[in-house]
Amino acid sequence: MSKSPASAASNTRYRPETRLVHSGTLRSEFGETSEALFLTQGYVYDSSEQCEARFKGEDPGYIYSRYSNPTIAMFERRMIELEGAEAGRSTATGMAAVTTAVLAPLKAGDHVVASKAMFGSCRYVIEDLLPRYGIASTLVDGLDLDQWQRAMRPNTKSCFLESPTNPTLDVLDIGAIAEIAHRAGARLIVDNVFATPLWQSPLALGADVVVYSATKHIDGQGRCLGGMILSSEAFIAEHLHNFMRQTGPSLSPFNAWVLLKGLETLSVRVRAQTDNAARVADALAKHPKISRLIYPGRDDHPQAATVKKQMRAGSTLVGFEVAGGKEAAFRVLNALRLARISNNLGDAKSLVTHPATTTHQRLKPEARAELGISEGFIRFSAGLEHPDDLVDDLYAALEQA
Repeated sequence: MSKSPASAASNTRYRPETRLVHSGTLRSEFGETSEALFLTQGYVYDSSEQCEARFKGEDPGYIYSRYSNPTIAMFERRMIELEGAEAGRSTATGMAAVTTAVLAPLKAGDHVVASKAMFGSCRYVIEDLLPRYGIASTLVDGLDLDQWQRAMRPNTKSCFLESPTNPTLDVLDIGAIAEIAHRAGARLIVDNVFATPLWQSPLALGADVVVYSATKHIDGQGRCLGGMILSSEAFIAEHLHNFMRQTGPSLSPFNAWVLLKGLETLSVRVRAQTDNAARVADALAKHPKISRLIYPGRDDHPQAATVKKQMRAGSTLVGFEVAGGKEAAFRVLNALRLARISNNLGDAKSLVTHPATTTHQRLKPEARAELGISEGFIRFSAGLEHPDDLVDDLYAALEQA
């Protein structure tokens, strides 16, 4: 296979929209326009000597699709150039990306500090899974820099956060937290799903590792699962390469191809979804049955100054609380006709979730209350519908509250 002119160029030459279409493209001898899909488990060799050289790492060809694959390599290269990272590895799911990025560099006796406000499965990894292997963890209020500082120990190796957070859309100061982590000799891992690579660049802000659930905006059409880890060449080589090769959280070539197609329209979709989310947020902020409205693009967001400092635009997500608790929230959710109940987000279709009974249901009520996840709280993921139709749908449903 040969490189295209676009993929051979420096990733700083083109703007993000262009990179999303052209970066990483490899073409076979047939000169196909669309990226080729290589559905193969293994590869054949010209000789036993070549096979030996591949396994020694002396020959750059492919060995096995659990290790690497041409279609997967194209997806990884496109994400690397979009993010401005040195290197990256894809995974089967977003949680595989989080778990691998967090667990692979650690050993028994290490310590991790993480923000309390995170997706339920991420919190499980930090709070429940790591201690099983002798890795201690401390959860802090991610907005309180003093808590990050006090939580650091001599054996703290990693810090983990989401920003904006799931589901309450807090925006954490990535640069300030990165400084605290680095002074303690730790790395900072940032889950950037809610911001997307279009609206926030954690590596440029000081983070060491960025993770994505490609299942969300990167696919963007509810088709497949995938994840991505982006960092320095040293981090990938020293901590991820052999871990992933031996444990196998591999992305399938088919899903990599679907995600490549998703990346081509990412900027168009996310811009439109962000505009829709902003319109919905402004409309809901005026509704008498909404007791709390959270949107990173509004001046009344609790961390509006941080949003302006580190994000290029708001999110595609809106959080709002319906007065009347769970019963009122359920009546609203059940009355919606366009926005559908689902625990996914970033889709072309608008989706709504009740976090207290889904993504964060395993947390104790007092832990949910501490995070601001009330029984009336709803997470809205804006799709590509006309914003007026979405507002009409939400207003009609709120009449049932």
